[in-house]
Parts: sequence; structure tokens; C-alpha cells
Amino acid sequence: MLFNSWEFGIFLPVVFVLYWFVFGWLLRHNKHQVWWQNLLLLIASYVFYGWWDWRFLLLIGLTSFSSWGTGWLIAQAVSENRIRAAKTWLGLNIGLNIGILGVFKYYDFFVLSFCRLFGLDPSSALLHILLPVGISFYTFQALSYSIDVYRRKVEATKDIVAFFAYIAFFPQLVAGPIERATSLLPQFLRPRTFDYSEAADGMRRILWGLFKKIVIADNCAWYVDMVWSNYISVSGCTLLMAAFLFAIQIYCDFSGYSDIAIGTARLFGIRLRENFRMPYFSRSVAEFWKRWHVSLNTWFVDYVYIPLGGSRAGRTRTIVNTFIIFLLSGLWHGANWTYITWGLYHAILFVPLIYLGWTKRYQDSATWRQWPLIIGTFLLVSIGWILFRAPSLHDAWSFIYCIGAHIGLGGPLWIMPARLNQLMIAIGLMAALEWCNRNKTHALSTLPGKRALRAAIYIGLTCWCLFNLFAFINESHPFIYFQF
Repeated sequence: MLFNSWEFGIFLPVVFVLYWFVFGWLLRHNKHQVWWQNLLLLIASYVFYGWWDWRFLLLIGLTSFSSWGTGWLIAQAVSENRIRAAKTWLGLNIGLNIGILGVFKYYDFFVLSFCRLFGLDPSSALLHILLPVGISFYTFQALSYSIDVYRRKVEATKDIVAFFAYIAFFPQLVAGPIERATSLLPQFLRPRTFDYSEAADGMRRILWGLFKKIVIADNCAWYVDMVWSNYISVSGCTLLMAAFLFAIQIYCDFSGYSDIAIGTARLFGIRLRENFRMPYFSRSVAEFWKRWHVSLNTWFVDYVYIPLGGSRAGRTRTIVNTFIIFLLSGLWHGANWTYITWGLYHAILFVPLIYLGWTKRYQDSATWRQWPLIIGTFLLVSIGWILFRAPSLHDAWSFIYCIGAHIGLGGPLWIMPARLNQLMIAIGLMAALEWCNRNKTHALSTLPGKRALRAAIYIGLTCWCLFNLFAFINESHPFIYFQF
């Protein structure tokens, strides 16, 4: 079920009404009210996830049950100071969940790469397994619980309904943010009351996410896909424009999903962590990675980078650990050498920053005078996005080569001017609003003017989204990060 689908437009209000008025108001004096609300969220989340394929529910159920059960065994062993037993249970749970992820996401990739390397026929060894939606996200969320129980950062919970709801919470189930048990699980264990201001901000957040997805990302996808399907025969300026629009597309697509997820969670009295902090206003690649996909990056830092020694063991070890993190991040994104190379590219960009001691530079917000740094960082990131978007490494190198080789063949392809014009206006509006609210959580956090003016802006954005839905109803563009 997609956030930008009519099914979700019916699903969300129904769950909201049941949650607050049936399981909330009618059971307000029932001491088990939270349990009933969690049960509703669990059922709703399984319906939401099973909408793609009900078989996926078996995997998420197995991941949830194994993590919940081993969490108790780990906690018991730790409390009795049986550290070896705790490590054994932790290792078994990590092995099981990484094993499931590895088979479904990486088995065919590694078998195919091995067979190509040695000239073997891979046809009989490939499994051709359908990749479950969002498996990387909920697997990492489950792993963080087990690890944090072992580290005594969170107590193992007896409430299996609350835990299953924590793993499968539908707003962030498919594409994050990747939550930690230390922050999200306690919210499922305590009573929740309706807060109008929270819900209103959640609705604004949902609207902004839909605008970025429907009006900007999907229109960028139309142009980007068209150029990539025939990139060898178009001008270098057209390729540059496609590269620019893909950078905008992936940001609006993924951050738009996060906005909708965070806003939807607010409607149910639950706060999710911020996943994007205006990353294209970064002044260095290091700052960009502090602002882009924050939940994944901090996961790798906390559970891989720091245990490896982080930056405490000298410059050489810091560089090695940085390469490990980025290679794992690339592999996490998909079973393709393009993603691994993309991770390697960003690791290389980090090396001079480590030598100069600039990895923690720029803790404040950007200013107008720093636009050269912002533009330079955006260009470096956009080159990486070419690797990310390319079907293969050969296509990535060919695309980059054609930019230079075809630069004199004319200006950018301006097909369907009306559609491109509205896209450029939308991108400009987004950039202006996000720049003005770069110290806020989202672009609609604060708007100038009286209430009537703000209402007019909300109505205008809503109509803009509806227009694009109806105008391009036959075009289907799932969220990019659903494939990860």
C-alpha cells in the first residue's frame, strides 16, 4: 500500500478513527487501553504490509518473534552475569536475521558475481527470490533491540503485542526511519492522549511529504527515466539536467516518505526520529552525511563504526573504519556493484576531510555567503547519484563520458514544456521554503502571514498534488527506497 494511493487515503482515516474513538475514547477507563491500541496498530500494520504480498508477513513475524524471544533470553543471561550465554543468544539472533536478509537480498548477487568471475553457468544456482519490501529496514530495527538489550540500554519487554507493533509500525515499516528500541518501544508501553497541535503539525508534515513526492519526485522521475533510456544519443546538457533532476528526485522521494511517515505517526501520538535535515544545504560531504538518511548512518556508527574503534585508534584506523562503513552502506542499499562503488566514492571523498580534521566542521546552519561550498558539495553528491542510478557500472561510466563528449550537441531537452515549467517552479518553491526553515524540522513548520494566508497555502499545495495525481494517473512511481 503506497502513501500516495487512494487505498491509503481510505486506510489512514479508518485506523485513526478506530484508534482514538473506539480504542481510545470508549476504553479510556480501561487499564488495558494501551494494549488494545497497540493491537489495533499491529493489525493495521500487518494489513498495510500484507497489501503487497501476504507471504511477506511470515518473514516479519519470524524476525519479530525471534528478536522478542532472544531479547528475554539475553536479558536473563545478562542479569545472571552469564555473559557467554548472552553473547550466544545475541549471535544466534543476529545470525538468523542477517541470514534471512542475506538469502533474500544478496544470494543471487554473490552467486552471479562468483560465476562470472570464474566463467561458470549460474542458471542452475540462482534462486530468483522476490525481495520482501522494506526487509532491510525492519531487520536493522530488530537487531538494534537485541544489541541494546545486551548492552543494557533497554529492558527486554514482556509485552509481545507492543514489541510486534514496534517492529511493524506501518508509517515507518517500509522505508524508515530506522528506529531504536530505546526511543520508540517505550512509546508503545505508555498511555497516549490525543494532542491537537501534534496532529495538526503531523498533517502539515504529511502534506509537505506528498508535495515533494507527487509534484516533484514523480515529475523528475518521468524526465530522468526518459533520458536514461536513451542517454547515448542526447546532448551533454540534457544529461546534466537529468543528473540534477535525479538528485532532486531521490531527495524528494525519500525525504517525502520520511515526512509522511513522521507526520502519520504524530497522528497516533508517536514521535519518530528525524531522518533528513535539509542535506542539500550542506557545506561538505561530511556534513551531508550528518543530514542524509540520519537513522541509517547513526545505526552504522553506533553498531559498527564505534565497536571497530571509531576515530580513537589513529588516522589510519579511522580511514579504514570509514571505508568499512561506506562499503557496508552501499551494500545495504542493494545487491549491485553500482551501490558498492557509490559507497566507495563517498569514502574516498572523506579521506581529505579526515586528514584536514574537517569531519566535524560546520555544526551551525548555512548562510548565504557559504553558497559556493553548498553548490560544490551538491555537485560532488550528484556525481555519486549517477553511480547510484545507473543499472550497471558500464552505464555509469558511459553516462559520465557522454556528458563531456556530447556537451556541444545543444541545450537540454525541453520536452513537454508545461510539465517541466511547473516542475522547476515546484523545485524553486521547495528550495525557498526549506532554506527559510532550515533550522526547523520541516518546511511548513512556520509560515509567515495570517491564518487565512497559511490556509490558502495548504489548500494550494493540496490542489497541486491532486492535479498531478489526476493528470498523470497512468504513471506509477513507487518510492525509490521500497526496493531496499
